[in-house]
Amino acid sequence: MAFRSGFVCILGRPNAGKSTLLNALAGEKLAIVTPKPQTTRNRIQGIINVAPTKGRPGAQVILIDTPGIHKPDSALSRKMMVEVREALEECDLVLLIADSAHKGAPADDFVIGVLKQARSAVFLLLNKIDAVEKPRLLPIIEETSKRFQFREVIPISALRRQGLELLIEKMVDVLPAGKPYFPPDEITDQPMRFLAAEVIREQVLLATGEEVPYATTVIIEQFEEGPKLTRIAAAIYCERGGQKRILVGRAGQMLKKIGTRARLEIEKMIGTKVFLELFVKVRPGWRNEREFVEGLDWRRQLEKLVRTEQA
Repeated sequence: MAFRSGFVCILGRPNAGKSTLLNALAGEKLAIVTPKPQTTRNRIQGIINVAPTKGRPGAQVILIDTPGIHKPDSALSRKMMVEVREALEECDLVLLIADSAHKGAPADDFVIGVLKQARSAVFLLLNKIDAVEKPRLLPIIEETSKRFQFREVIPISALRRQGLELLIEKMVDVLPAGKPYFPPDEITDQPMRFLAAEVIREQVLLATGEEVPYATTVIIEQFEEGPKLTRIAAAIYCERGGQKRILVGRAGQMLKKIGTRARLEIEKMIGTKVFLELFVKVRPGWRNEREFVEGLDWRRQLEKLVRTEQA
């Protein structure tokens, strides 16, 4: 049996459970997860290596987590939807994940319009089945199947890891024969500095409410790794002075809370002690600044770092 490898794109509405699924399949926290919609802003790749079994070849599955499908209304959200469409162009399989507990249709006209751009097979994953009575699933499957020709419909619970073994089997079945794209010990293509920025942004999302989370982004300004200590300096950007006051908090307590929680998470990932310094900067209307938004992509940041080091 030939080894199989390929790219699998995870699509869905905001808060459908895409990042939770990525983390569950990869066995590591690669994407931040919060109750707030539009938490994921960039494509995130997770790599899972599947051992061969009787009747099934070994495989390497490269999972691509994408921002939630939504109608864009700013330079930032347009960039997020570009991430979705680019992921669709390069994948061998699409997983449309839908919240089965949500009253709305799992695949409405806008989602179906995006799906029609896919050149590959599409699975429908009905997520959060642990929160739904089984008799409710059949009508959802029947209604959704009328709207799009899904190769497979698989009920799962990403949080409780239900149905994931069947999902992996079905994914491997449709991937093309080919060599691994990544070494067996790699679990993501993301640099650690990007993961650190995302962990800090996750804590901002969890600690603040109202409009503040959506008006913030994080850029790592210094990242120095040592054998025992990693030094990180990061800027949290927001759009208004009032948002900065919330992020800093009375006597700096909110910023200290965000920094402490982020530092502990980053230390788990890196395996060393971390000295984390946070700054809050105001940049009015940054979400509509195309050049600034484009520069938030970690790939662009990495290219800029390489050019700086070569200069």
